[in-house]
Amino acid sequence: MTLKIISAEDVLFEGEATLVALPGVMGQFTVLQNHATLISVLTAGNIEYVTGGQRESLPVGGGLVSVDNNVISVCIY
Repeated sequence: MTLKIISAEDVLFEGEATLVALPGVMGQFTVLQNHATLISVLTAGNIEYVTGGQRESLPVGGGLVSVDNNVISVCIY
């Protein structure tokens, strides 16, 4: 699936990921291949994702996420 993480200043990551864990307002949730469509608000925490067999982590202050058709679009602040 495709993961795009953007801020107001830059594109922080754009590429393929096999797992994405996000800090939602109701708690952390994980998105895998063929996840149902959703839109959610993010709180302060870490976005963790697996790409190329490596687990990466990115601290965020909050943001929004949209999941649709195996594309995860994250706008952070």
